[in-house]
Amino acid sequence: MLTCALPGIALAAPAPVAAKNILIFGDSLSAGYGIEVAESWPSLLQIELDRTRSGYKIVNTSISGETALGGRQRIAKLLEQYRPAIVILELGANDGLRGFSTADIENNLDEILMKINQIHARTALIGMKLPPNYGEPYITQFQSMFPRLAAKRRVPLLPFLLDGVPAEQFQADYLHPTAVSQPQIMRNVLQVLKPLLR
Repeated sequence: MLTCALPGIALAAPAPVAAKNILIFGDSLSAGYGIEVAESWPSLLQIELDRTRSGYKIVNTSISGETALGGRQRIAKLLEQYRPAIVILELGANDGLRGFSTADIENNLDEILMKINQIHARTALIGMKLPPNYGEPYITQFQSMFPRLAAKRRVPLLPFLLDGVPAEQFQADYLHPTAVSQPQIMRNVLQVLKPLLR
């Protein structure tokens, strides 16, 4: 049963504090922007977890427009509320699209990872890429953050959330994937998540 913490689109009552919660902490790419929540990759992931009788419950706290700084300010309360066994961290894209300092983005993501580590939750870090018009130096700086953070905090990394999603499966803004692409995204996340489902 998927629990979505976004106002007005909750699919179930708030999840109780449980050792088998998976907290998805992301932005619009994980919040189901422009599609039905039931079609989004977190919802499809819950279906897959139920199919395998894993016992894990998804708690999706993703917010469209969220930044790494915003996430840094929110994470402690959510960790206390849901006590997740696993956290899927998918933030940084909005920071990059706004041209924020990569040093600041990396520092904010590192603080989030540190807070997750303090409660001994297992973590999967999700990387992103920027459109080519942001220029090679900035794009390189942005993308290099994710493997560096994964190595520093010793967490598994999915280098690119949208790997394998073709151009025709994006919405009109060319940033957000359509419903058709969500199974592929779910499979991408499942690759990095599976080793954590112990």
